[in-house]
Amino acid sequence: MLVEKNVPLQPFNTFHIVAKAHTLVRITSAADVVQVLADPVLQAAPKFILGGGSNIVLTGDVKAVVLKVEIKGLRVLEDTPRAWVVEAGAGENWHDFVAWTLAQGLPGLENLVLIPGTVGAAPVQNIGAYGVELQDRFESLDAVDLQTGQTFTLNAAQCAFDYRDSVFKHAAAPADVASGRPAGGEVLRPVGFGLAGRALITSVRFRLPKPWKPVLGYLDIEKKQAQAGVTHPTAQQMFDWICEIRRAKLPDPAVIGNAGSFFKNPTVTPEQCADIIARDPKIVHYQLADGRVKLAAGWLIDACGWKGKSVGQAGVYEKQALVLVNRGVSSSGADGATGGEVMTLAKAIQTSVYERFGILLEAEPVVV
Repeated sequence: MLVEKNVPLQPFNTFHIVAKAHTLVRITSAADVVQVLADPVLQAAPKFILGGGSNIVLTGDVKAVVLKVEIKGLRVLEDTPRAWVVEAGAGENWHDFVAWTLAQGLPGLENLVLIPGTVGAAPVQNIGAYGVELQDRFESLDAVDLQTGQTFTLNAAQCAFDYRDSVFKHAAAPADVASGRPAGGEVLRPVGFGLAGRALITSVRFRLPKPWKPVLGYLDIEKKQAQAGVTHPTAQQMFDWICEIRRAKLPDPAVIGNAGSFFKNPTVTPEQCADIIARDPKIVHYQLADGRVKLAAGWLIDACGWKGKSVGQAGVYEKQALVLVNRGVSSSGADGATGGEVMTLAKAIQTSVYERFGILLEAEPVVV
């Protein structure tokens, strides 16, 4: 367990916002978490779990103890006629993990390529792209209870996955959790509530089904198919195409600070959608299996005239209105946008969209 003081967090958040952690602990194993909880000072302090920093907006220095998850490890656990099961440490880079699975001849995650962040953060957000969500490939995960030091395992049902949501994003009431199996394979069972701030994920397992089939159906992918003249793409072709699509639309956080898609795509009833279409026939929308309609948040923001606009050094990306960026970080050493500027811009966008469409956009990143 390595404990550091007054650590700059600019390199550890993809928005590149300047802030410091008063105390930062590097977590390289579940044993490190147990050590933190055995330390009387660290155990009593509030804690903040930090993965790749790709889904946070820092609005100031972090006084809570920052647990920087750096747990590594990649392995194939099962190879059966029906599926491969693979496991990754929570601190592994998500994109590198997806690339590793393909290099091992294990397709199934290629649609989720180039999503920034770590493996441990992926279930928290239930990441998704191009017709695949993490819950579609999820097997189980291991975590440590930050109150008791107990190691536990959760399956998909216990994670309560929903659109960009999971049990890890909701706070738990005092009696919301009851333990299951005894030590060595214990299960913490969320009873309809949450584990936000309580669980530190240490490893995640994925079930990649056989036989593999490409997940198609998106216009951008169909365009790539047509250009290549390919009817039945391989997993590697899907990987390459989606990398090209994402790079053409979204800024590289290493070049322009950002947290990816800043707002969730809202869902409405068919009646609400019909009302909006009557006023704005060009609105981009998708029919969902449960009868609801998903609206493209980027289109709503663009329709309100925000693309390319800025508040201070926080701006709306010129190529994709769903992405807010830090325009100020440069080789000159400028500090760039503050978390306050980012949130001021986000709130202005929310107000604008609500006033025009009657829809309140929900931000995806965690504000710290």
